[in-house]
Amino acid sequence: MLPSAMTIVMIEDDEGHGRLIEKNIRRAGINNEILSFKTGESGMSYMLANASRPAKSILLLLDLNLPDISGIDILAELKKRKETSRIPIIILTTTDDREEVSRCYDLGCNVYLTKPVAFDSFAQAVRQLGLFLTIMQVPELAK
Repeated sequence: MLPSAMTIVMIEDDEGHGRLIEKNIRRAGINNEILSFKTGESGMSYMLANASRPAKSILLLLDLNLPDISGIDILAELKKRKETSRIPIIILTTTDDREEVSRCYDLGCNVYLTKPVAFDSFAQAVRQLGLFLTIMQVPELAK
């Protein structure tokens, strides 16, 4: 399970996919707060505005195919900034291109899942990431 204080931030422009992802999160027994953003710009603004929160208090679910900003650009920007570089990021997208998958991992994503996501795969990925975050101590970054 995820740490109870962790907020799930979802940047997903497709309302149907967003509802399905949220439904699967709840089916997996995860009751954390979920904040949804339909544009990359609004989600990125939230992430940067909350950069002072401890990194392990946010889990980002990120679609790559957004109407305004590429999810890859968001991933790269968050991972290059000291204050957001440790935020765990799960990529949820329709693309299974090997080069894109590799690029996302190279940029620092924690998990890459292809939509439509099978419930079991999604629940397992979130549980494993939650277990990892629960036992791992994320060192605070020097300000």
